[in-house]
Amino acid sequence: MVSKDNKLTDSEEETRDFLLSLSLFDDFKVDELTLLTHHMSYIQLQRGEFLFVEGDKGDFMGFVVNGVLEVLKKSATGENVLIARLAKGSSIGEMALIDKSTRSATVISRQPSLMITLTSKGFDQLLQKSPTTGVKIIRKIARLLSLNMRRTSSKLADLLNIYSV
Repeated sequence: MVSKDNKLTDSEEETRDFLLSLSLFDDFKVDELTLLTHHMSYIQLQRGEFLFVEGDKGDFMGFVVNGVLEVLKKSATGENVLIARLAKGSSIGEMALIDKSTRSATVISRQPSLMITLTSKGFDQLLQKSPTTGVKIIRKIARLLSLNMRRTSSKLADLLNIYSV
């Protein structure tokens, strides 16, 4: 049950409902997601607008509510190479909450897009209020990063196999 102190604005209620729709938060209690929504905000991107650029300071992660984002990585020759397309429900920038390093890729909106974001500061505040919820989020982020690493390793193995033939 949500206490008066945890009363949600319409925007926060929409955020919580969206998070409930993501498999990432399947095992979260409604109260945990309610607490999380207090630390999240929206970013609206226009077509062609950058969410962030490779080398920028990483200080938030986000979830695509709607729209399409492209993840670009600079090649050795300096060209931007498309490495992923993100649509509704996709997450981006998880590493920023863990290592606070610079962005490893560029993300650009290919159509008007809406993101829900969690900043490093917001995450740190959440950790102080509810360490248990914070640990659950860290575990989920670790799982996302692990799955991404496995996918990347498979793609790399396929590429190496093509070039060794």
